[in-house]
Amino acid sequence: METVREALYIDGRWAPPSGDGHIDLISPADGAWAGRVPAGCEADVDRAVAAASRAFEDWSRTSPAERSEWLSRIRAGLKQRGETLAHTITREMGAPIEFSRRVQVGSPLGLLSSFARLVAAFDFESRVGHSRVLREPVGVVAAITPWNYPLRQVIAKVGAALAAGCTVVLKPSELTPGDAFLLADVVEEVGLPAGVFNLVTGTGPVVGEAMARHPGVDMVSFTGSTRAGRRVSELAAATVKRVSLELGGKSAGIVLDGADFDRAVPAVVQACMLNGGQTCSALTRLLVPSSRYALAADLAASAVRSLRLGDPMDAQTDVGPMASHGQQSRVLDYIRRGREAGAKVLAGGDGPPAGVDPAGAFVLPTLMGEVAQDNVIAREEIFGPVLVLIPFHDEADAIRIANDSPYGLSGGVWAADDPAAERVARRLRTGQVAINGGLFNIEAPFGGYKQSGNGREQGLPGIEEFLEYKALQFRQT
Repeated sequence: METVREALYIDGRWAPPSGDGHIDLISPADGAWAGRVPAGCEADVDRAVAAASRAFEDWSRTSPAERSEWLSRIRAGLKQRGETLAHTITREMGAPIEFSRRVQVGSPLGLLSSFARLVAAFDFESRVGHSRVLREPVGVVAAITPWNYPLRQVIAKVGAALAAGCTVVLKPSELTPGDAFLLADVVEEVGLPAGVFNLVTGTGPVVGEAMARHPGVDMVSFTGSTRAGRRVSELAAATVKRVSLELGGKSAGIVLDGADFDRAVPAVVQACMLNGGQTCSALTRLLVPSSRYALAADLAASAVRSLRLGDPMDAQTDVGPMASHGQQSRVLDYIRRGREAGAKVLAGGDGPPAGVDPAGAFVLPTLMGEVAQDNVIAREEIFGPVLVLIPFHDEADAIRIANDSPYGLSGGVWAADDPAAERVARRLRTGQVAINGGLFNIEAPFGGYKQSGNGREQGLPGIEEFLEYKALQFRQT
């Protein structure tokens, strides 16, 4: 089931790339070859942007009901390919297969249903005094997506942009392009008008940068590292295009003194280790009262050790490999640096895992204790299965520690009751906060404060991100 593609999807057809370069895909579970896709270049971006520009006028004039129907057709086509999508994502980035079925595929299907329903009911015009205020699509959108939730992040951008009436050029991660090709297959199958959706694969420094600086692109929607997000912003600034960024995080899970520790601490562990810790909104800092530190350490260590690390195609696996050997090296280096700075390994560590393919990019789920606030593992995004345990003195100290971060994407608060948790949550400088284990909501806005980015995805705010305001001023009578 390798991903082997020789063409790009541009202007409603499969087109050969301008160059002869390609990208080999490697399975992180065993280091085996997993496929090959074209390495696009700037000329391919030019062709795709030109196609999207030609298609924009007609697509932007379609009714919301029509666009809703197109999204529903795309959803149906993806659902039919659900098992293929799940296996493709697991093979290319190592997410456990059951997680791929439930979240990596299930969440994008839910997003498409949401966008289809919301756009059909959205009022694109309103009256403000003697003015008629219009919401109009921003134009051609460059969508640059990551490898950790490949299809989900594609749909969060492409689905919302199409709903808004924009046309799209997509560059998926070069590590996980297979799901994007399957999406293009569906787009072709349902007959979406030529140029509305275009796919160009390639590397960030070549294809991604060409898209960000292209004068024919009206908006860039990017998800990835904060470093790469800064670069996208720099390139986009030359043409003053809109930029939406969903970047890194170092989110805190705060367990207050009155909380149920037996429930709350394992919940934070789960929220950290989901998808192998390769989740931008993961709760990677566990904050607990100093007086309950020993109890929290025991509970967290037990929860971490209970996670099954293994073959991602095994339905019993909780944590698979890192998405690449480069990511594996990065995470192991953080564990070593954290220990050298005084932190203690309470579970896991940087040793070789047992019972897994030694050629795979595996890292033991790890808990680090005695972590000082200035320790690198308390400050920087690791993007792996590493949780740091930090004590606080009182509620105010917990809020201070949680907010003492360049990031502000997510968070969680556990307390004796919801009002107590909400009181703390309202003081956190972050884009979303789970209250006593509240579940993720795909219709609530998702995005961050500070260096976690700007703009919002999901729900109505996700569609509105791709709209401009226009005011028509009428004579007063």
